Amino acid sequence: MDIDFVRSRFIKHFDGTTGAIYTSPGRINLIGEHTDYNGGFVFPGAVDKGMMLEIKPNGKDKVCAYSIDLKDYVEFGLNEEDAPRASWARYIFGVCREMIKRGVEVKGFNTAFAGDVPLGAGMSSSAALESAFAFALNDQFADNKIDKFELAKVGQATEHNYCGVKCGIMDQFASVFGKEESLIRLDCRSLEYRYFPFKPQGYRLVLVDSVVKHELASSAYNQRRQSCENVVAAIQKNHPEVEFLRDCNLEMLEAVKNDITEEDYKRAKYVIEEIQRVLDVCDALEKNDYETVGQKMYETHYGMSKLYEVSCEELDFLNDVAFDCGVTGSRVMGGGFGGCTINLVKNELYETFITTAKERFKAQFGRSPKVYDVVIADGSKRLV
Repeated sequence: MDIDFVRSRFIKHFDGTTGAIYTSPGRINLIGEHTDYNGGFVFPGAVDKGMMLEIKPNGKDKVCAYSIDLKDYVEFGLNEEDAPRASWARYIFGVCREMIKRGVEVKGFNTAFAGDVPLGAGMSSSAALESAFAFALNDQFADNKIDKFELAKVGQATEHNYCGVKCGIMDQFASVFGKEESLIRLDCRSLEYRYFPFKPQGYRLVLVDSVVKHELASSAYNQRRQSCENVVAAIQKNHPEVEFLRDCNLEMLEAVKNDITEEDYKRAKYVIEEIQRVLDVCDALEKNDYETVGQKMYETHYGMSKLYEVSCEELDFLNDVAFDCGVTGSRVMGGGFGGCTINLVKNELYETFITTAKERFKAQFGRSPKVYDVVIADGSKRLV
């Protein structure tokens, strides 16, 4: 994102004045899908694409917000009954309300913002927007600064309370806590976290976007969550200490195989194995072993496709193309049913892989996938 571009739009819409500029990134998750609600680990990193905003207190009791990308302007008050109709503005309103609930005296302000997070690619543009505003409001209005973890929770609570999405905390956490050349292992049960080096010399990270989103995602997500809870309930009869699938191993699962459905068994097997894969990838990164990282990515894709069954024809196709081209690692990224594959590609194979993926995908599905190179970057910060 270009600071000068955002500033020029702010000046144009707010009478030639200037304010402070903040940014927060989108994120990728290298490995660890559907582990968060099972008490496991996720392994995200912030990316070099995100949201940028300019903000200046206006001395009023209302927010004046301009979306540069949508060319849309909205004004709203700061009381609960002042919620704006525009869905994009509800994210800003929600962050204001959640900061107020935490004792920050948010006053009226002018703001203009823009983003370069690809929409629909699973890089969490909404979390980047929430994190940018939470960070900015904390800097502008808080006498006693809220800590970074609470800022991530502000974004999550905005999704829950103002946008109708019962998300976990990974997206906002990665956006706030991101660190250049590092991925973050977040324990979704204890919320403890640790940085791991991610400096893939000779490799590139690239997303290949299938540009498809299947509609069954939300109902299918709930069914899989229920499957995991069913298996935990079955295992608890022998192991009352178990709270999540995180607490289970494959031996425990095998012991209840005859007491659960085949579908529930497959779902739980994937999750238990995926939680271990996150730990294996962390060990591999500490040894600079990117071949093992790649192997685990392929194992995750297989599990998501065949056991958890949240892949789709387009994503399986892209994963096969990656394997055929000698790509080190490839898997579906995110909840599934569409979106992107994330690929760890040796530099010398990059051009061939991208060309082949575009040509074969278009021949099969009649359209070209989108390609996004990814660089791991810092989290929320003030720029000017």
